Amino acid sequence: MSQLELAEFNQAGPEDVRPLLTTCLAVPRWVDAVLAGRPYTDVEALLSASDAATPLLPAEIHEAMAAHPRIGEKAAGSGTGASWSRSEQSGVDGSTAEKFQAANVEYEQRFGHVFLVCASGRSGEELLANLRDRLGNDPDTELAIAGQELAKIAKLRLEKAVQA
Repeated sequence: MSQLELAEFNQAGPEDVRPLLTTCLAVPRWVDAVLAGRPYTDVEALLSASDAATPLLPAEIHEAMAAHPRIGEKAAGSGTGASWSRSEQSGVDGSTAEKFQAANVEYEQRFGHVFLVCASGRSGEELLANLRDRLGNDPDTELAIAGQELAKIAKLRLEKAVQA
């Protein structure tokens, strides 16, 4: 189940919708909050519920990051999440992907987690510049930014997953 009409989303059992929502954002509290708000009158109300379930807590951010590949590395597999990730990172071409390898190592050594950014519609060079800028953040600020980026990604994915 990779895409539903809003009426289907509203009527489906929680066990049927939970995997799709978890693909959008692997944070059980967020998934539960979005499920609890059903039925939604329109997609905008659904997206507002997504926003209302954030900001994410530090432990939730770390948990959700585990479901995301590094920028510049294509997601493995054929599932919906992997397909969305490949599409979101389409601006990172071969030459930029190589530059990301070294930048990702530096970032991960500094912060202890993967660099996370909403990559949709952005070029590889823009994303690489964003990574380099964020290296100057302190760890708490950077984790909060990663959480904000996860929320953006979740909202984009939710828009793909549930249609009016």
